[in-house]
Amino acid sequence: MASTADRIVILARQKQSIFHTQDLARLWGIENLNTLYSLLRRYHSKRILFRIYKGLYSLLPVDQLDALIVGAKALHSFAYVSTETVLVEAGIIAQADYHYTFVSAHSRRFQIGNRSFISRQLKDEYLYNSAGISEKNGLLIASLERAVADLLYFNPKVYLDGVDRLDFAKVRDIQKEVGYPLTPL
Repeated sequence: MASTADRIVILARQKQSIFHTQDLARLWGIENLNTLYSLLRRYHSKRILFRIYKGLYSLLPVDQLDALIVGAKALHSFAYVSTETVLVEAGIIAQADYHYTFVSAHSRRFQIGNRSFISRQLKDEYLYNSAGISEKNGLLIASLERAVADLLYFNPKVYLDGVDRLDFAKVRDIQKEVGYPLTPL
């Protein structure tokens, strides 16, 4: 059986610093779940690993991690950053009560540390359409136009603050390409 130092070296060599229990079992070659859970409890109590969320651990405390990566890992399924998160960053929405927002196959609200997350459920036929979605630092992120199209799909009567900065022709093109019902703009 590997030592604690060996296990931490294995984790430190990974490109990521956040791991699900299944990842840890596979990386450490542990098949017995009781053994795994005992190790995780011990490592957590000694602050070798930090428990972020049920079944989710990190080499760093949660407040030192990128919130979007934490949210995506906690969802543990295909998801991309969209709607309010993208629009607040672009100055299209001025929002006081901030939640990191994702689009995925599941509707969920959850909190990790002092960060709040929302995942909006989208039908598979729209969710897996890559129009207006790109990868940045290992995360899938909607373009401004895709985020607007997504938000209009969820709430066609939404109020947007910075509409003068939007290209509604591109939003309409994304709506058509994804297959969303067209909304009056």
